[in-house]
Amino acid sequence: MNHLLYIPPAALLLTGLVVKAPSITRSWKDPNSRATWFVLLFATAVFISVMPDNIRRINSVTGVPNFAAPWAYSLINAFCGACLTMIITWREEPSPRRTRRIAWAWTAYGSVIAALWLTFLLADVPSERVYDLDTYYATTPWMREHIVLYLLGYLTSTVVSAWMIRTWIPHVPGRWLKAGLTCLQAGYALGVAFVAAKALAIAARWAGTDWDTLNTRAAPPFALLGGTLVAAGFILPVAGPFLQTRLRDQTLHWSLLPLSRAIESVAPSSARAKVSRFAPLDLRLMQRQQHIVDGLLRLAPYYDDALHRQAYETAVAERDTGTARALAGAAALRAALDAYARHQPRDHDGRPPHIGPDITDHLAPISRAMIRPCRVDALLRVLPHDPAQKARTDAS
Repeated sequence: MNHLLYIPPAALLLTGLVVKAPSITRSWKDPNSRATWFVLLFATAVFISVMPDNIRRINSVTGVPNFAAPWAYSLINAFCGACLTMIITWREEPSPRRTRRIAWAWTAYGSVIAALWLTFLLADVPSERVYDLDTYYATTPWMREHIVLYLLGYLTSTVVSAWMIRTWIPHVPGRWLKAGLTCLQAGYALGVAFVAAKALAIAARWAGTDWDTLNTRAAPPFALLGGTLVAAGFILPVAGPFLQTRLRDQTLHWSLLPLSRAIESVAPSSARAKVSRFAPLDLRLMQRQQHIVDGLLRLAPYYDDALHRQAYETAVAERDTGTARALAGAAALRAALDAYARHQPRDHDGRPPHIGPDITDHLAPISRAMIRPCRVDALLRVLPHDPAQKARTDAS
C-alpha cells in the first residue's frame, strides 16, 4: 500500500513531462522551457526514487546501506534549485540581475548537494532504514547534519517559492494559468508542512522522546499531496484550455446532429467526403458545419422569413428570448423543408434568396430545438401562415 500511494503523484508528474515535451522540445533555447523541464524531471525522479520498493532496490544495487538517502535528498534539492530558477525566470525579464540570481540559486543548491554526499560518506549508517531513516539516525554524527541540511534546503525553497508565487498571481492573465500557479503555491505550502512534521519528530529524538509517528505517518501524506498539486500546477495551464476547447467542440458537434439529419433530404450538390468517426474532432465538426451550410444554401429558395418572424413573435410571448429564437428557427426550417419536398419555392420578389443571421448565427440552439418535434409542430399549428400544416392537409 505504501508503494501504491506514491504512484499518483509520480504518474501525474510524468504526464506533465509528456504534455509539456512538445513545446519544450520546440523551444529548448528558451530559459522558461528549460526551467520547467528540469522542475518536472527532478520532481518525477524524486517520487520514483522514494517509493519504498525503489529505495530497497537502490540500496541493493549499490551494495551500500541507505545509499538511497543521499540519492533522493540530492534529487529533492536539485528540484528545489530548479523551482527557484523556474520562478525567477517566469517573473523577471532577461537581465544581468536575473542571470546572477539564477546562478546564485544553482550555486547554493549545488553546494548543498555536495555537502549531502560529504556528510553521508562521513556518517556511520550500517542498518538499512526504509521508512524511518530521519528519526532512526537523528542523533548519529554527520548523518544528523545530513538530515538537517536536506530539510533546510527544502524548507528554504518551498517558503521562497510559495511567497514569490503569491505575490505574482494577481498580475498573471488567464484563469488556467492562475489555477496552475495556485496549485503550485499550495504544493509548496504543503512542503512546509512536510518539513515541520519531520523537524518535530527529529527534535523529539534529540530531546529523548519518540514522536516517530510524525515522521512515518504524518509527513508522507503532505509530500504526496504536495507533489500531486505541483504536477497539477504544470498540467492545468496546458491541458485546461485543450480540454475546454475539446468539450466545447464535442458539445457543438453533438448539438448540430439533429439539424444535420434534418437537412439530409436536401439533395447535395456533390458527394460528401467520407470522414471516419475516429477522425480528429475538429475535422468532423468542420464537415458537419459545412454540410449544414451547404444544405441551408440549397434550402434558401424555400425559406420564408415572414414565417420566421411570426413564429418568433408567437413563441416569445410564452418563452424566454433564447428559447423562442431557437424554436422559431426550427419551425421556419421545418416549413422550408416541407416546401422543398413539395417543390414549391417562395416568391422573393426578385431578390436573391438567402437565410439570414437569425438562423445561421444560432444553428446549435435551433438544432437542439429540433430534438422535440412536437413543440415545433405545435408552434407551426398556431401560426397565421402555416405552410407545413397546409401541406399535410393537402396530402390527406
